[in-house]
Amino acid sequence: MTDLAKKFADDALLLPREDRAELVDKLLGSLNAPIQDEINRLWSEEAEKRVKEYDQNKIEALDGEQVFKEIRNRIIR
Repeated sequence: MTDLAKKFADDALLLPREDRAELVDKLLGSLNAPIQDEINRLWSEEAEKRVKEYDQNKIEALDGEQVFKEIRNRIIR
């Protein structure tokens, strides 16, 4: 840890609990930014794959209301 980071950590520990919690949330959020970009990229690839499979008649579309009904039934059990 650099001297600047050590000073920052020491100063941060003097903050009220609520301020420390907000600071932690911001710091953790900054670490998750690249991860979210990766998640978005992977979902985009998955969506493109599914559209391609649908266009090639490898998969069929399902009615959204029926899908959610089945999910609700599974949760209730």
